[in-house]
Amino acid sequence: MRPQGIALSPNRRLLVTAGKTHELVVLEPATGKVLQRVPLPSDKDTDPVPTPVTEQILQPDTEGQLSFTGLEFSPDGSRIYLSNVHGSIKVFGVNGKGRVEGLFSISLPLANAPRRKAEIPAGIALSRDGKRLYVALNLSNRLAELDASNGKVLRIWDVGVAPYGVVVVGEKVYVSNWGGRRPSAQSVTGPAGRGTFVRVDPVRHIASEGSVSVIDLREAIGQSGTAASPAEILTGLHACAIAASPNGRWVVVANAGSDTLSVIDTRTDQIVETIWARLNPADLFGAQPNALAFDKSGRQLFVCNGTQNAVAVFDFKPGHSQLRGLLPVGWFPGAIAWDPFRKSLCMANIKGIGSTKQVQPGERVQYSSHQYFGTLSLVPLPNSRELARYTQTVRQNMRYGLLQESKLPARADQPARPVPERVGEPSLFKHVVYIIKENRTYDQVLGDLPQGNGNLSLCVFGERITPNQHKLAREFVLLDNLYCCGICSADGHQWTDSALCTDYLEKSFASFPRSYVHGMTDGGVDALAYSPAGFIWDNAIAHGKTLRDYGEFAITEARWKDKSKTHSPGFLDYYRDFVSQAGKIEITSRPAIESLRPYLATNTVGWALNIPDVFRAAQFIKELKQFEQAGEMPNLSIVCLPNDHTSGTKAGSPTPGESRGKGSAPTASATKAVDARSTFAAPIPTQRVATTR
Repeated sequence: MRPQGIALSPNRRLLVTAGKTHELVVLEPATGKVLQRVPLPSDKDTDPVPTPVTEQILQPDTEGQLSFTGLEFSPDGSRIYLSNVHGSIKVFGVNGKGRVEGLFSISLPLANAPRRKAEIPAGIALSRDGKRLYVALNLSNRLAELDASNGKVLRIWDVGVAPYGVVVVGEKVYVSNWGGRRPSAQSVTGPAGRGTFVRVDPVRHIASEGSVSVIDLREAIGQSGTAASPAEILTGLHACAIAASPNGRWVVVANAGSDTLSVIDTRTDQIVETIWARLNPADLFGAQPNALAFDKSGRQLFVCNGTQNAVAVFDFKPGHSQLRGLLPVGWFPGAIAWDPFRKSLCMANIKGIGSTKQVQPGERVQYSSHQYFGTLSLVPLPNSRELARYTQTVRQNMRYGLLQESKLPARADQPARPVPERVGEPSLFKHVVYIIKENRTYDQVLGDLPQGNGNLSLCVFGERITPNQHKLAREFVLLDNLYCCGICSADGHQWTDSALCTDYLEKSFASFPRSYVHGMTDGGVDALAYSPAGFIWDNAIAHGKTLRDYGEFAITEARWKDKSKTHSPGFLDYYRDFVSQAGKIEITSRPAIESLRPYLATNTVGWALNIPDVFRAAQFIKELKQFEQAGEMPNLSIVCLPNDHTSGTKAGSPTPGESRGKGSAPTASATKAVDARSTFAAPIPTQRVATTR
């Protein structure tokens, strides 16, 4: 599973977690021993007073999963509430002996978004007396107040875009909004999934705000049944986790997209301090603080820095807060709880130790990218000496020394090198062709090369099927120890194009409720998912480099020119039309993100597996010849060749071997076109075509 919620019972005897699984896992906090795996109650069972033999026990919910966040005990510890990504709240009971059982489900109002009717509940919080349940309605941009005993909706407030976390302080509720304020008529907007919109910056078209909505519970409900719009506090980007100090004086929100924490004074509802979550404010972006917990005194604050695989420990003194050090934990910690009884921290590591599997004796060894292996870290709070040692471990794990070297200024009088020693120093390369293929592992393709660090038993598309890529590997660089963090198209394209996966996307794996962000269809674009640091093309443009994009982050538009043909063209239709050059099919594309519009080659496409890669390669080669005649070529050319994804055994499609083999030929064609015979080829023996995924 990918655990992304964690909660400790008020009596400190039970620790619960949930994530990409259809159950609630109950553990012993001291040892981590699993005590129970409790099925989620059925969505059909909405009776808050279940019968002795309840329907949900006989027919549990086998589709439900924890949403982005949302796992809480009631103040008295007798109930547990879980936000189900499919639009309900799952309610569990805890008896006097600490036994947990599913009780019922609370149906939430429909979101009625253009491309999804069901709501997406996120963060939840309870009133101090446990009678009111507050739920962030992430898709409809609202907060709901429910009767915690039976789920009846009492009040609803409009809040910001994609509300995430909720905390109750006295007579006020604070709600963090991943996407900031709702767009106005004058706002520049971009897609936010399911037909919704979010404010974006006008240059890169990436989500540009985060905020906290402040709701006064003493306000009366209007005639429409919806309370007045709350006050809004602008924070950093991707405002997500939110926590109140034990005395209620302060509210802290984690800004995962800015690497900061915003401290709000609850007396004035003003930000009084912005705290950097990374070791040095001058460090590169990438801490991604996304979960928070205070100790009992309120003088220490603990923050999950997802991308650093660490928990930051702060001395919390508003106006003078300081980072004391970092604790190494698992891969992308995404939820945290403080255990005051044991003086320890409990963290849920969403990616844990990666996509691996514990193989039982006699079990057939099989691997796939869906074998998630999330973990929990149970860490006693270290003393100052131990924390200093742990901090050094974290620095080593994230290659902190190399990160510092990367910021060294460029030196004058340096000779041009293929790979400059420092950023900004001259390179022999003037033109880069970045070829992006689909999700195949090294072993699947090149595991049969004896000189590489591979596993022959996992080689599916070896040299017999991919001779061209094997030839490239032999003549240039093998890259057998280059490792990738992506496991599917949604996060893979983000790693490929921006070298980062955001907190928003890491917490979307439970059915990808807002979007599956590969950037190749209308449903695959979402400005909330994009790295605030921007894409590779944004960097090239910002540095005055020329750019041309052949299919990456492009949406396919393809149809028969003969309007009387009503069926969609298939693979053989496209292939035969390309081979014969009959021109019976019109193939174009449009940008999936506005920043690419001036640079997109609209006569080719990205994701459309029924269109053969030989067509894509041909469009690139055609323009390359034009560049040679003109004596000018873009500094950066991005070429998408996705056929090696394969269509499995889908009828009317090439077999996986054919897809992979024919996908190797276009790569070779594009590479051959940019060889020593090209005007723009580098006169040195090095790899000119980067392949990924």
